[in-house]
Amino acid sequence: MKISVIGLGKLGTPLAAVLASKGHSVVGVDVNPDFVCLLASGRAPVDEPGIQKLIGENRDRITATVDLEAAVLGTEVSFVIVPTPSDSQGGFSNKYVLSAVAAIGQALKKKRDYHVVNITSTVMPGSTGGEIRKVLESSSGREVGATVGLCYNPEFIALGSVMRDMLFPDMILIGESDPRAGGVLAEIYKSVCANNPPVLNMNWVNAEITKISINTYVTTRISYANMLSDICERLPGADVDVVTGALGADSRIGKKYLKGALGYGGPCFPRDNVAFSLLARGLGARADLAEATDSLNRYQIDRLAAAANRLLEGGSKVGILGLSYKPDTAVIEESQGLALAARLSEDRREVYVHDPMALSAAMAVLQDKVVPMKSAEECIKAVDVLVITTAWPQYAEIPASAFSRPQARLQILDCWRTLSRERIAGVADIHYLGVCGPEPLGKRVRAVVSG
Repeated sequence: MKISVIGLGKLGTPLAAVLASKGHSVVGVDVNPDFVCLLASGRAPVDEPGIQKLIGENRDRITATVDLEAAVLGTEVSFVIVPTPSDSQGGFSNKYVLSAVAAIGQALKKKRDYHVVNITSTVMPGSTGGEIRKVLESSSGREVGATVGLCYNPEFIALGSVMRDMLFPDMILIGESDPRAGGVLAEIYKSVCANNPPVLNMNWVNAEITKISINTYVTTRISYANMLSDICERLPGADVDVVTGALGADSRIGKKYLKGALGYGGPCFPRDNVAFSLLARGLGARADLAEATDSLNRYQIDRLAAAANRLLEGGSKVGILGLSYKPDTAVIEESQGLALAARLSEDRREVYVHDPMALSAAMAVLQDKVVPMKSAEECIKAVDVLVITTAWPQYAEIPASAFSRPQARLQILDCWRTLSRERIAGVADIHYLGVCGPEPLGKRVRAVVSG
């Protein structure tokens, strides 16, 4: 099938590559000429594991242009995957989506063939059947459902594993104007997905609510695990991994996203609870769980900074390993490591930082507040306290000898329990977030009184 992908950012470029790898002819469109030039020359305009290889292998089926009209005229389906940034109230702004849809509609005036417009960007519930449909119909002169289909079909992916998540999704969610439009998308995904996932067809608003509610539910699980972690590190003998392991064994709960560590970050999760709460309030409903989840997540950086400062008593130099919000990506949006570096700098600590991919992006934000280090080992040697904030696998492989020093023993706060205590204990003092050790990170509970 001939498909245009409008928007070549962190998700659009991988989507174009995945579609092409399954035999589809793909035209990538972006307002950024640099992105277009890179993709047109067979190079990935974004960083994502495996993407360059996939583009290189399927270069004959991928073209790129800034001419949206030409792309629409030459294709049968348009995936709109442009940014929907948060507005001043915390909702998702549709300004880029509407601009793209208006341009698509203008192009559709010049063709008679049936065309499906698929909104992949995350939008607020009510958007697709509201202003998006209105703009598409007014700009194209067509009625949705007759000669043009309109779908809402968000992706459920994580940066660092985007293409794998697209190829092996848990489900395909399609909010459709009519069965014909939804059927076109279902056929595309049937050709793309390697695991035969269920395809859930529904109306637009149900799909929009499903997308945002899945993300808010996942963040609720993360914050619940972090709440347990905070409790466990104050209660003698408690270990959050033991507790969450037992919780996850219950089939009513399950293991996914039940790791007590740091707060969630990235470009999606932090803003989704805010948007969900805004939606509920606007409808006169309550979203207490979403609001509590957001509040608890914001507290995590206070908790982390307090633990680091407690270990810094008698010292002043702190190292932070991990500035991306998760491994395998250079994205630093709402990163806990970045926030900790800024907070400790405000506390007048000497902060040294390292990250395998995100160092340059982080330094553009932190500037002269911290000292960038070329390697994790250099960072370790420069500090009194080391905090591991991103679970990069290469940090787990740092040799034990790198943590040794002739002076006072290095204090390590390992937020993800990436380092083996047995391997490191001989050369440094290691503290696990969520585990109450001999020197608790939080105020130790002397007794628990019931009744």
